[in-house]
Amino acid sequence: MIKLDKVTKVYPDGTEAVKEVSLEVGKGELCILLGPSGCGKTTTMKMINRLLPISGGQIYINGLDNTKMDDNELRRNMGYAIQQIGLFPNMTVGQNIETVPELKGWPKAERRRRAEELLELMGMDPNEFMDEYPNELSGGQCQRVGVARALGADPPILLMDEPFGAIDTITRVRLQDEFLKIQQEIKKTIIFVTHDIYEAIKMADKIALMKEGQLVQYDTPANLLYRPKNEFVENFVGTDRALKGLQLIRVKEVMTSSPPRVKSDEKVGAAREQMEREGIDWLVVVNDDGKFAGWVDKADLGRGDRVRSIMGHSVMTTTVNTVLNEALSLMLSYGLENLAIVTEDNRLQGVVNFGVIRKALTELTQRRQSE
Repeated sequence: MIKLDKVTKVYPDGTEAVKEVSLEVGKGELCILLGPSGCGKTTTMKMINRLLPISGGQIYINGLDNTKMDDNELRRNMGYAIQQIGLFPNMTVGQNIETVPELKGWPKAERRRRAEELLELMGMDPNEFMDEYPNELSGGQCQRVGVARALGADPPILLMDEPFGAIDTITRVRLQDEFLKIQQEIKKTIIFVTHDIYEAIKMADKIALMKEGQLVQYDTPANLLYRPKNEFVENFVGTDRALKGLQLIRVKEVMTSSPPRVKSDEKVGAAREQMEREGIDWLVVVNDDGKFAGWVDKADLGRGDRVRSIMGHSVMTTTVNTVLNEALSLMLSYGLENLAIVTEDNRLQGVVNFGVIRKALTELTQRRQSE
């Protein structure tokens, strides 16, 4: 889909920002350009849609030399999302998303329908947000609209430059999760720039690690962690590669999918009998419709008649697509020994705990060492 062949960028003052970078990104892959500030990752990305001209080498889009393509047509077929978002303040959310479709001559009704579809895809109600202006939105909402605008004309390629970098950590993690979920559906070919190795490992199919304009290692996240090419890669990854490796595992791969549970309206005696029978000291509490309600511990069994009167009402949950290091962080932050895994409508799907995470980490480390 995208091929860089010895691509070089030299500025008029002689600064060589990119030095013979070669890599290929397959259709539907998410490639992350990673590295410290000034390493050439944003410059490399901007040469793909010719926001910056190349000084040497070739860039091919579907086998075509991008220097032989019309500038406007090239860019209109590549979505572009940046950290500063760049929404037009005098346009509504809908008008912002419709920008490229309008330039491409889409009929008004089709543009409107596309904007509504994309807002729904981003988890934003079109009835609420279509006619809002950017200054009426939160930072996270603006970021969603920025991504929606990049997808406006349904481009096959998406370029993203630190798209989640200017927002708070909690919102950033949520947007990463939502974007990965969307990518599973739309399967765009994506070039994504970041300096955050945690973000890169979590999101990428392939990572291009750069240093001083050169491509140091182009590989899968797992190989970057466990098979560093040289000392620079090893140092950039850091000594906590085992913990970073937890980002290679999703909760759904290791969770206990049939945890011991009890209904909230059952008698405490029934919960006690179940714990004794199964040799455990906790149960997940669910409602009649299977929705997560809380936890009950063995130490609390003598305090009431019904489970609902003694259970702990922990509201912290996560989903099956959460990576394990984020699940671990939630557990440590909120003092949880167990973390409930739920659907979007809060139906219980499983549980992870420290034992599950420790086992996954041990198995991952042993597997990589054996390889």
